[in-house]
Amino acid sequence: MNVFLPFSGIVLLIGPSNSGKTTFLKKMIDSGQIQPSEVVSSDYFRILVSDVEFLDWNHRPKDEADRIFEEYQQISAEAFSLMDTLIEKRCKLNKLTFIDATHLYTDDRKRYIALARNHHVPIVSIVFDLDLSVLLERDEMREKPRGKRRVKQQYQVFKRERSLIKKEGYLATYFIQNLQDIRLIRRNKNPLELDASNGIDVIGDIHGCYNELIQLLNKLGYERNAEDLYIHPEGRKFLSLGDIMSRGPESLKTMQFFLRHVNEGHAYMIDSNHGWKIARWLDGRNVTLNHGDELVQEEFVQYERHYGEEQTIKLKHAIKQLLFEAPSHYILAKNSVPTVVCTHAGIKDEFVGKQSYEVSDYCRFGDSEGLDNNGKPVRKDWTVHHHTSALILWGHDPRPKPIINNNTINIDQGVVFGGELTAYRYPEKEFVSVKAVMDYSKGDNNPLKEWEQKRLDPPNIAKFLNGYTVSTEHLGEVHIPKEHVIPSIDTVSHFTVPIEELIYIPPTMSPTPKPSILDNYLEHPKEAIAYYRDKGIQRMVAEKKHMGSRGILLLFKDKSAGQKYIGHETLGVIYTRTGRRFFDIGLEKEILLRINEGLLSYNYFTKFDTDYVLLDAEIMPWNLKAKELIRNQYVHVSENAILDRSIITNKLQEAVKINVELKQWLSEYDAKLENALEFKEIFQKYCWNIEGINQIQIAPFHVLAHRDKTFFDKPHTWHMEMNREFAKMVDVFVETEYMVIDDLESEEEVIKWWESMTADGHEGIVIKPEFFIAKSNGKLIQPAIKVRGRRYLHIIYGMDYLLPKNLERLKKRNVDKKQKLALKEFSLGIEGIKRFVHGESIERIHECVLGTLALESDPVDPRL
Repeated sequence: MNVFLPFSGIVLLIGPSNSGKTTFLKKMIDSGQIQPSEVVSSDYFRILVSDVEFLDWNHRPKDEADRIFEEYQQISAEAFSLMDTLIEKRCKLNKLTFIDATHLYTDDRKRYIALARNHHVPIVSIVFDLDLSVLLERDEMREKPRGKRRVKQQYQVFKRERSLIKKEGYLATYFIQNLQDIRLIRRNKNPLELDASNGIDVIGDIHGCYNELIQLLNKLGYERNAEDLYIHPEGRKFLSLGDIMSRGPESLKTMQFFLRHVNEGHAYMIDSNHGWKIARWLDGRNVTLNHGDELVQEEFVQYERHYGEEQTIKLKHAIKQLLFEAPSHYILAKNSVPTVVCTHAGIKDEFVGKQSYEVSDYCRFGDSEGLDNNGKPVRKDWTVHHHTSALILWGHDPRPKPIINNNTINIDQGVVFGGELTAYRYPEKEFVSVKAVMDYSKGDNNPLKEWEQKRLDPPNIAKFLNGYTVSTEHLGEVHIPKEHVIPSIDTVSHFTVPIEELIYIPPTMSPTPKPSILDNYLEHPKEAIAYYRDKGIQRMVAEKKHMGSRGILLLFKDKSAGQKYIGHETLGVIYTRTGRRFFDIGLEKEILLRINEGLLSYNYFTKFDTDYVLLDAEIMPWNLKAKELIRNQYVHVSENAILDRSIITNKLQEAVKINVELKQWLSEYDAKLENALEFKEIFQKYCWNIEGINQIQIAPFHVLAHRDKTFFDKPHTWHMEMNREFAKMVDVFVETEYMVIDDLESEEEVIKWWESMTADGHEGIVIKPEFFIAKSNGKLIQPAIKVRGRRYLHIIYGMDYLLPKNLERLKKRNVDKKQKLALKEFSLGIEGIKRFVHGESIERIHECVLGTLALESDPVDPRL
């Protein structure tokens, strides 16, 4: 007899003592079909809890027998309690467990049936059905017989219960009379796990949009063969997240397409809410077809008119089987490691890799609570409860662009509602999509329009008040502590530009991780270059660091584009890295108009097919934003220092005429006076009178985003070339000098350039890895390191910072916290921009912006 076992779950052995359960398991272990760890034996657990192998109360006086029997019951109770704990843990871990005990009573069996159901694993029963004579004969041969009376009692219970076992709800029940005839056939791999070594393309909800499906497959590189099957030359396969039918124009054609490809082993399909309903309708059950399902029925009516009843019945049966057999979810494994979970509407972490009615129902419908006034389910956010490292791909809830949230990605972009059909290529982790030909829903209850209408709704601040965590692609979870959230909320509430305009806050930038080894330098390019080379980066870009103020420019093609993306008509906004408006409104409008005219004259928006461009820039002169700082700190300090040191120097010059020994003191003050004069010269270099827009300079150094894309994949040389193009288009834009470092010769050239530049009083350079996002051993590294010049650092660390004792102290500065902060803010910035580009809600973008502002509240030495 073949006994088919599931990949995981419980195998319940049932039968009286001596029926061969333990012998059977030992034989299976010896043959390698079962691992010893998979067997849980009541006899063994009795020994574990009591040190006693067997208690015999036969042939004892009644008082002794009663006491021994009580002890046996107590030991058994503790043994089974410990057993159940172990079995439950194995069920949680999705393991297969054989339970070796008699299980003669209904309540004993029900306990394990309930346990299996609670942990969404199957349970199989193997019933050892032997004659009483065989049981008695075997008992006499045992080293410690159970006794005839006990064996007969067990057999009588077994005979009474035998007819009930088949009705108790097992996945399968096997009755065994001869141990020699048993052959175990078991799954060694979870049937829900797919090997993704050749690549799998996961496709979102299709809803009968057959033409868009074919366009997407072509775009993914699939080729139609002579049998009309779409095959990828690299052996890739495609996987549907379900809802392949209903609402759209060609549901039947789409179902037939998947029927062939799944049956031929070229594709996979997951169960879904619409698929489940259509399957039950095809099975003749009482189902109300609505929400687009009725269109499937109409297509079958047309099919029957054309092909006849017999062919239609045959097709219905085949599609019904396809839909009923579709699993609740699939797991994609890379190098035999399960890394991605594919489901239709959602999944709980504890459901992954398991199958049950509850699992299937949750995966079909997600987490919902009742219906709204229109009869649509009110969906709860199940993603917040996802805590494992597995990436979850899902659909069901249409969004304009793929939504990445808490290591889950929604790839239902509402193709049937006029959106897009999206595929997620794995393991490449790339999105590929095609635009819908039209809105097949004809505008009725279009969730994409509803999403767009709600996208700019104010965020729920209560979600952030107690601190929160942002899931980022490159740094994982970034926690924003409560103590920093409150002041940042106050800042956004009172001082920043409106939150719909505040889509990105640039990160802080760290200086060199180590001080210069040169005697008279605190910072030097060699240490920055050495940092990147140590991380495996051989090609870098050195950019001139303008001494101005960081500014973010969100520039729209026209005012209607502003209305579309941020909710009001505007040509854009320019704000500081603290989110405040950079210019007064009148000057901002003048600058935006000048920029817009320049970009339009060069057909920038048409050339790049975009409605907007987001730029990270430096805006000069410094005194545009630092006027009060300069007036109250630098001017005051320099004037007083020059005055005081001039007076002391003059007095020392007179004193030296009388006492030559004071000459060294005079030399010190001559040097200090020179430091004060240099201090004044340096900060004044970055300041000039602003008489209008013509004195303003803007140096954009990062093109962050267009309408449908970000540019984090581009090298910094590309960004610098774009900077050069911008300088040609708009007269307020200025070019930024840069050099590439790719060998020792170019390194020396950059150092000479830096030395010459900083000797003239310029701030310094920024050294960056070749690409915008750089990693070492899978970990994010500093996106940029600033290297400031010796002269410039006078205004940062004080006019006398180069005095030996001061410099020695400064070289002990710790930049670790600054570097960690830079990485967190960099990751949040990238995440926020991606969410904006993907058309996500203001709340989702705002949590990134608010997070960066909050992290800036964490005190770090402002001179770094």
